[in-house]
Formats: sequence, structure tokens, C-alpha cells
Amino acid sequence: MPHQDLIQADLPFLRSLRQDLHAHPELGFEEDRTSGIVSAVLEEAGLRVHRGLGLTGVVGTLQVGTGIRTIGLRADMDALAMPEQAERPYKSKFPGKMHACGHDGHTTLLLGAARHLARTRNFSGTVHFIFQPAEEGRGGAKKMIEDGFFELFPCDAVYGLHNMPGLAVDEMAVTAGPQLASSDTWRVTFKGVGTHGAKPHLGKDPITASGHFLSALQAIVGRVVNPLQPAVVSACSVQAGDPRALNVIPDIVEIGGTARAYSAEVRDQLEVEIGRLANGVATMFGIDVLYEFHRRIPPVINHADATARALKAARAVCGDKVITDFEPSTAGDDFAFFGNAVPGAYVWLGNGPAVDGALHHNTAYDFNDEAIRTGVAFWATLVEQELAA
Repeated sequence: MPHQDLIQADLPFLRSLRQDLHAHPELGFEEDRTSGIVSAVLEEAGLRVHRGLGLTGVVGTLQVGTGIRTIGLRADMDALAMPEQAERPYKSKFPGKMHACGHDGHTTLLLGAARHLARTRNFSGTVHFIFQPAEEGRGGAKKMIEDGFFELFPCDAVYGLHNMPGLAVDEMAVTAGPQLASSDTWRVTFKGVGTHGAKPHLGKDPITASGHFLSALQAIVGRVVNPLQPAVVSACSVQAGDPRALNVIPDIVEIGGTARAYSAEVRDQLEVEIGRLANGVATMFGIDVLYEFHRRIPPVINHADATARALKAARAVCGDKVITDFEPSTAGDDFAFFGNAVPGAYVWLGNGPAVDGALHHNTAYDFNDEAIRTGVAFWATLVEQELAA
């Protein structure tokens, strides 16, 4: 077990660091200040530092002893393009940007673990501390891997951690199997023939067609996908016409949304079925259709062996306050690209109660600094157990 007194002594530094990161949020691939701070802290601790993977990504490497096993620990650094509404001393200094998902906390936890392990050196092997940019939909993990992450930093296993409101700050959840869904986007453009709203028979109405498409969309999950397989299809954007011209049937309706699944088979089904429905509606109404399906992030599926190792570390830190049947989320995380390449496990760290209902991606959300101790202890314990001297 890591030295709790050393972690305790580092908490003031880590709290201050976390709040500084919160006050200076940076969007995906723009984390220049953040990656500079990360690099400085790692170098000061004595780690070998590599910058530039995924543009603003940072990898710190700590090798101790003669152990041949190598593991990667990943934290995301980016913020979201949204305003921070809650008042706090370290509120975002940049309008329209905020750390609404706790990545400021994730970065702090991993830096805390790196500092601790560099001091104690109670393991034998190699740890790569992965500070990833652009998790929030901009493809940071994929970019780091395309830039040669695994060629430069081979790993036998890789681990990710995310804060979770609703769990106590001394609680964790570690579960094998699906954790997060695939996250893909789709677009359907119906092209009709615009006409006077009083003379619909002289045109081909894409708005009526889109209404049929939208009402039938949920039949994919309800009547095509196996009921025992989770899936989500949501239309999240509809653009058509002009509210200042309510006597004009437009030429075009553009619809966009998201599709989520936990298995490759269902993911394929969703892509095929959304397109089949769009084309069928277009044929029925005699209009044209353009369909696009963009595969963004695969599902996060925890590997059995890596999960067992993470569970052992979580229990060493949290005792019986570890949940092993935690419900998976339909959110996505591009940690999946790391976990698809080598055995991986993605775990949840309690963030305390959701204050005033503020959950992830809420304008009042904040990482709970009381969770720093548990998070740092988990990362340090995982390394010391996996790479036992």
C-alpha cells in the first residue's frame, strides 16, 4: 500500500493544482497551458517526458528496477465548450469553456500518483503516465495512437479512471465487461421540391417525409435490435425551413443524431437500419436522400484480467466500498482505442453527491477535491501491485 502520510502531505499542492486547472480550461487539441504544467510537474518529479503525441498529449515514463512488465495509466485533460454558471473562487476565466466533466481532477490524480511513485519507487517495471488531449469528441486517443503511441510506449495493459457523482469519495466501481457504449453520429438529408405552403401538390414535401422518418426511428431499437442488447438511437438536430417564411415548404430537411451500442453486431445493425429507414421513407415520398454514418468511438469493454487487477487495487484502497455490479453507461469515451489495442480496464471513482443535481456536462459541475486522496492511492496501489518488486 502507498504511504498514506505522503499522499496526505501532497494534498494541498494537488488541490491547488486542480483548482488552477479548473480556472483555466482548454478545449481539445488546445491544451497548451495544461500540457505545459503537466510536463513541468513530471520533469520536476524526475520522469522522462515526451510531448507532442496527439498535438498536445504528454507521456511521462517512470522505470524502476528490472521488472519487464509495462502498464499505461491514462487521464484526459480537455474541457468542454460550455459556460460555467456556478460561482466559485476558481471559476473558469474563459467564457464558454469549463471543466464540466472533471478532467481537471483526472489530470491531478495522475500527476499525484506520478509524484508519489517517483518518491517511493516501491515497484519494479515501467509505468507510462498518459495525459491525453481531446477526449470530448475530438479524437485525442485515436490521434495519439496514430502518432505512434504504442510503438514508442508498448504496454502490457492500460487503465483509465473517471469520476462518478453519486458514489462516495471513498467508493469505487470496478466491473468486467461493457462500461461505455460506442458513440457514432449520423446525418440524413431529405431533398424534395420546395413550393408554396398553400399548394403542396406542386412540390415534394421533405418535412412530411422527415416526420415519418422521425416517428419510425425508434422502431429500430424497439423492433429490430435484440431486446437483450442495449442500444440507443436519438435524433438530436432537425434543420428545415425558415420561421419567418411560414408559407414556404423548403427543399431540404437536415436531421442528425447519435447511435450507441455495446457490441460490434448491434453497432453494425444501427448503421444499416437508419440508412434503410431513410431510404425507404425517401422512396415512399418520391424524394432524394443523402445518408452518412460516422464511426467515432468504439465501446469500452473491460478485459477480465485487467479488471481483476484493478479490482484488487480498488479493494486495497476502499475495502468493502467497491461496487462490482455497476451499471454501464451509454456515454462514450475514446479510452476505447487504448483498450482495444491491449488489455484494458476503466474504473469509476466516487465524486460524492450530485450537488443541486449537477451531473457531468452540467454548467455547475465540479470535481470533488475530497476524492483526490482515494484516486491517487488507487493509481499508486495499482502500480505497486501490478509491478511488485
